Amino acid sequence: MPVKIALVGHCGPDSYMLRSAVKYAVKDAELHMITDDGALAALLSGGPAVLLVNRQLDGNFEVYEGVELIRRLHITYPQLSMMLISNFADSQKAAEAAGARAGFGKSEIGTPKMRDALTGAVV
Repeated sequence: MPVKIALVGHCGPDSYMLRSAVKYAVKDAELHMITDDGALAALLSGGPAVLLVNRQLDGNFEVYEGVELIRRLHITYPQLSMMLISNFADSQKAAEAAGARAGFGKSEIGTPKMRDALTGAVV
């Protein structure tokens, strides 16, 4: 059964880079590009998913910061697998404190750390 993985709030070039790396790491990934709150709500109403959330959201979201989105989603969906995509250690710590799993930075896309994080999230 395909695993739904959503790229939340990423710009076009980052989405392309992430799509390729995710498909390589998780062969049965069903990828979703989420650029607004409505698309995110629709995705979440369809069952479990793994969210890869950008540090600064690109698109039409009620909030601008990925950590704040994670915090809000964790209240409603405490079992939801979310990871922040950011090179900044302080942002990663804030995301984990808000309810995310350990994420990875854009500089780590395609590395074993990224693959391990993703495969751990989809189990």
